[in-house]
Amino acid sequence: MNIYIGNFSYDITEDYLLEVFGAFGHVESVNIIKDRITGSSKGFGFVEMPDKTEAQSAIQGVTQINGRQITINEARPRTNQGSYGNNGKKPRGEDSGGRRKY
Repeated sequence: MNIYIGNFSYDITEDYLLEVFGAFGHVESVNIIKDRITGSSKGFGFVEMPDKTEAQSAIQGVTQINGRQITINEARPRTNQGSYGNNGKKPRGEDSGGRRKY
């Protein structure tokens, strides 16, 4: 099961999340989402736990990380955001056929 964790401190590391969630069972992977330009944490990420029972225990058991209240739940799959990758909205300056307006 893929678990979403949000609102944690920017200085939390993947190793630390592995330690926290490893207390509930086997952790297959940890991925903290980082800013493409700066490489710094965005304060949210994902933990993959293959055993659903262990993952549910972690979701119920981990409510804070380093004293900070977190958001935690089963991750939802990404939705199709449209061919533009901009929430389905066409880029500025294009007509409905995808052609540039000048």
